[in-house]
Amino acid sequence: MEWLLAPQSLPFTAALLLVALIGVIETAAVLSGLSLSGWLDAILPGDFTPAVDAWLGWLHVGRVPVLVLLVLWLSTFSMIGMLFNILAYGVLGIHPYPLISIPVAFAGSLPMVRLTGAGLAKILPKDETSAVLLETLVGRTAVVINGTARAHYPAEAKVKNEQGQTFYVRVEPEQDSQTFTAGQSVLLIKQISGTRFLAIANPRPDLL
Repeated sequence: MEWLLAPQSLPFTAALLLVALIGVIETAAVLSGLSLSGWLDAILPGDFTPAVDAWLGWLHVGRVPVLVLLVLWLSTFSMIGMLFNILAYGVLGIHPYPLISIPVAFAGSLPMVRLTGAGLAKILPKDETSAVLLETLVGRTAVVINGTARAHYPAEAKVKNEQGQTFYVRVEPEQDSQTFTAGQSVLLIKQISGTRFLAIANPRPDLL
């Protein structure tokens, strides 16, 4: 408790309190027949810079609910920050300033969110609504945002459904000899599984 209330730990304590608050709000929303998680996914803006799109795809946004990723980040940010403070005091006998510990915790938490998100994307149950939404993406155009797509080696792409909701998916070319690079427009022609799609070069890029 002493570490939680120490001045150098306040940013990380605040992160833990925010996780608890999210839990309370989500519980109340579910009891009311609503979903905070679904609401966050629905209001996420779709127009980002390529760099932001690449980061969102890297963090598995679109494959894991935004609320889950937010809770993961807040939790790991808090734990890494607290651990850094404890180690710094134990080894050096000093309490690091938040200007030092916050960037360390932030940098350390992002890879943890990516790794955990990758695991969750494989095991989280996909409800019928999500499955239907993904199926409707076939026939729509997407833009590759990160990496180079080759046969059996998908790259990250961004696509919008008819309602303008943005999805981050993985695309790979139908032809073994074809590749897609970042910024290229492609047409989704088949859902392989989950967020993984076969694609061809967009025959009408002027319609994107």
